[in-house]
Amino acid sequence: MTALVQVHDLAKTFDVSAPWLNRVVERKPRQFVHAVDGVSFAIEKGRTLALVGESGCGKSTVARLLVGLYGPTRGRVEFDGQDTATLGDGAALRAVRRRMQMIFQDPYASLNPRWKVLDIVAEPLREHGLVEGEEAQRARVSELLQSVGLAAADMEKFPHQFSGGQRQRISIARALATQPEFLVCDEPTSALDVSVQAQVLNIMKDLQRARGLTYLFISHNLAVVRHVSDEVGVMYLGRLVELAPKAELFARPRHPYTRMLLDAIPDIHMSGRARTPVQGEVPNPLNPPAGCAFHPRCPHANARCSAERPALQSIAGIRIACHAVEEGRI
Repeated sequence: MTALVQVHDLAKTFDVSAPWLNRVVERKPRQFVHAVDGVSFAIEKGRTLALVGESGCGKSTVARLLVGLYGPTRGRVEFDGQDTATLGDGAALRAVRRRMQMIFQDPYASLNPRWKVLDIVAEPLREHGLVEGEEAQRARVSELLQSVGLAAADMEKFPHQFSGGQRQRISIARALATQPEFLVCDEPTSALDVSVQAQVLNIMKDLQRARGLTYLFISHNLAVVRHVSDEVGVMYLGRLVELAPKAELFARPRHPYTRMLLDAIPDIHMSGRARTPVQGEVPNPLNPPAGCAFHPRCPHANARCSAERPALQSIAGIRIACHAVEEGRI
């Protein structure tokens, strides 16, 4: 299989310094956050890669880098063999933008409250000149709304007349308007009730099967990830620490952080297996630990872990960044 999306050594640094005068008066240096720090992965056509990790680990920044909402500090994103940074501002960039879309986390904030659903879903059609004439636009919007389980009559309503789950369906319909091949889903169900989450996820899986869509799915909910993904990447403080096929990751997690995340899931079968609850707090990203960023919380850390940063490497068919696994201590 050929990879539709390839990410090479992607990094994004944000300047979070105080204003210049404050820095001069208080004699403080400039401060930078390495939100994403050297992430690499590939997603094959028609498959789903899920990125998981605690809040603030850089998942949403990766999503925004992929669709071009942020420019990378380092590294590159290749879509269907093209480096997106070299496309310029012309027709080539518009063509690639049409083929990738994003579904945002908050269905209450991502829809314009002053617009009717018709205008919200038709905006990408108008922007890319895909459908001419008002009647054709209405017909296309009606088709899109029905494909996500809403009624054609809903196009005359405003976002405030819908529940959270219905709003997220409108967001999905809008994302599908340009007939994209790649969808970046940034925690699309985290603001929804559990029963509604299942409906939205099932719609997304059905659409993937029907249209051959490729997904990057971002979540901190491992139950959701287990339902939708083919491969799972675990992120910690801006870096990938483990990347494995879903079945392998859930059956045999290797990295101590992945084990901690899985141990935090309630054990409804009461299997009695040994569990290591998640210890400690995520370090301050302004001042990350030296060496492996996870070593202050890791039960297997030694002197090498606190001094030398592990590289993501292939071990037994999965990619992992951990000295303890590499040395066979786990």
